[in-house]
Amino acid sequence: QVRVMEIGGDSVQHGGSLRLSCTASGYPSSRDDCMGWFRQAPGTEREGIAGFCTRFGDTWYADAVKGRFTISQGDAENTVYLEMNNLKAEDTAMYYCAAAPGQKYGGSWLLRADRFKYWGQGTQVTVSS
Repeated sequence: QVRVMEIGGDSVQHGGSLRLSCTASGYPSSRDDCMGWFRQAPGTEREGIAGFCTRFGDTWYADAVKGRFTISQGDAENTVYLEMNNLKAEDTAMYYCAAAPGQKYGGSWLLRADRFKYWGQGTQVTVSS
């Protein structure tokens, strides 16, 4: 059974930083795995913000977070981090991690929720102004 778990959500002030961590388990780690970060604020649709694929280290970011957020591979198998800097009130949302094992190439699809099969339960990030 595949499981995806996110940790690291918290309440921070405007301009602060947080690092989210995500680990997927239940499938063998390979060179062809991709993982993504999404977020959803109340009353809005889930939006893709960052994605990463292991084979070529492909990364993809939404315009709203470029230059402020960084997705990276963790040392442990099937682990990714999301480093978030210069946080703004509009970053307040539930943040979800998703896994797409067996994918070789990254691209804009990394920001599409319908391309990911496995999802975590989410971790809340709240930014106060």
